[in-house]
Amino acid sequence: MRRPIVTMALTLAVVTTMLPYLIVPATPAADLQPAKNEPNLEKRSRLALANADQEVSEAREAYAVQNMKATESKLGEVRESVELAQAALIASGKKPGKSPGPYKYAETKSRELLRRLEGLKQEMDLADRAVIEPVQNRVQEIHDAWLDGILTHAK
Repeated sequence: MRRPIVTMALTLAVVTTMLPYLIVPATPAADLQPAKNEPNLEKRSRLALANADQEVSEAREAYAVQNMKATESKLGEVRESVELAQAALIASGKKPGKSPGPYKYAETKSRELLRRLEGLKQEMDLADRAVIEPVQNRVQEIHDAWLDGILTHAK
């Protein structure tokens, strides 16, 4: 009579152990290619920032299952996405002092990204934090440049 209970308990233990590994691949993979292919530079910037947001979520999920290689990869894509957004806004030729709209959107989204990156950093072990700090620093630099551009009025 105890055999079904033991089998059920063992099955439950295996399922709960493997559940995080089954959930991570089920999330839709973020892709930067549509943003790179977008001809409208302001929309390219928005798509790149949306991709960065998705990559932070995926990095958090990868870290939750202790997959440091995937976490590093996702954080690298966050950095690449924010840099693409910056390049798109620069290429648009619009000055943040005269046309602050796209820059304000990017500044706001990058501030949200910085908060989410800080949250992820706090969840990480001290030894693992070296992976996220360069990404955080680069996003902070770009955010500060956008904010400075908005606050500096065109003359």
